[in-house]
Amino acid sequence: MGLFGFKPKTKLGIDIGTASIKVVELSEEKNRFKLNNYGIFELESGGALAVKHEAGKRQMTQLSDTDIVWGVKEILKKGKIRTKDAVASIPSFLTFATVVKIPFVPNKNIAQTINFEARKYIPLPLDEVVLDWSILSIDKSKEEKDKEKKKEEELNDKDKEKKKEDNKIKGGASLEVFLAAVPKEETARYQSVIKRAGLQLRALELENSALIRALIGNDQSPIAITNIGGRSTSILVVDKGIERVSHNYEVGGFEITKSIASSLNISIKRAEELKRSFGLRDEENNVINRAMGSLVDLMVIETSRTIKGYEEKNHTKIETVILVGGLTNMPSFVKYFSQKLDREVSVGNPMARITAPPGLEPLKQELNSTFAISLGLAMRKI
Repeated sequence: MGLFGFKPKTKLGIDIGTASIKVVELSEEKNRFKLNNYGIFELESGGALAVKHEAGKRQMTQLSDTDIVWGVKEILKKGKIRTKDAVASIPSFLTFATVVKIPFVPNKNIAQTINFEARKYIPLPLDEVVLDWSILSIDKSKEEKDKEKKKEEELNDKDKEKKKEDNKIKGGASLEVFLAAVPKEETARYQSVIKRAGLQLRALELENSALIRALIGNDQSPIAITNIGGRSTSILVVDKGIERVSHNYEVGGFEITKSIASSLNISIKRAEELKRSFGLRDEENNVINRAMGSLVDLMVIETSRTIKGYEEKNHTKIETVILVGGLTNMPSFVKYFSQKLDREVSVGNPMARITAPPGLEPLKQELNSTFAISLGLAMRKI
């Protein structure tokens, strides 16, 4: 869902999470991105006013509008960031995204048909959402494919490109379509808070779309991503570069911190310190293993369930599992997660295609794990 305008050379990616705000400033020269600046605003002890939203049968907690405006302004002020053009994320639990197949219809009827089909999948009245869609592929019979191939062999390169575009809307038995919907009140809310922060919103984007851009690039193989936030975790399966399955639940890093604090009868601040120091190290003096193990196991179970469900339904194998989020910096977390999942996992590396000043090189690990969404947002073409 873009807001059209000129193409700035430098822009901000603003990831508005459930307990923090991350901002990066990227510039682009000769198709190469450069990190100029970054900043993070986090709620101490998970406090401050929050807004609760219904997401299916669950309630997800968000930062209040006041917190978002103040947090963004603080990041810009402390980082001396002057860039005004921004791309911001819509949290995955506020969005509805799915891939559907619809019968082939003539070009002039596609929009009407998709709007009709969308009513079956979007759990809100269509007049209450901003609906976006794109045609992914066309399912053709073998006979049709052979005819198309013969015709294309007779075309020159320019005509082939035009034919390729035309095929997205013509000549197939069915169309595979990616549908995405966001409540209008949420898009209006995000437009308002970004404006109040003194910035120009150039685009609002689905959180998962930014993750895919940052972590996967042009990889077409089936990939699972587990994104562990402060208050929630999202798991998505990406195949052929498109989000196919997305699952969200309200357990994140802060829930683990609270569990440690409750188990050991200590403050949230001290629990956070222990979590970052000891993590999931298999040591006798690690007093927090038991307090946090069950919640991490839940993340593993949900990830495994999502992956296996997709594999069985689509008769495919997911070989790559990527973890992102601050918890991946915790000692032994990735090793523990991999062992419990019984699959090889890796930490996302969005900085692989981004250059950084020498002074920021030591911080690449933190940037990779924590700023994946904001980096993906700032990489968006607008």
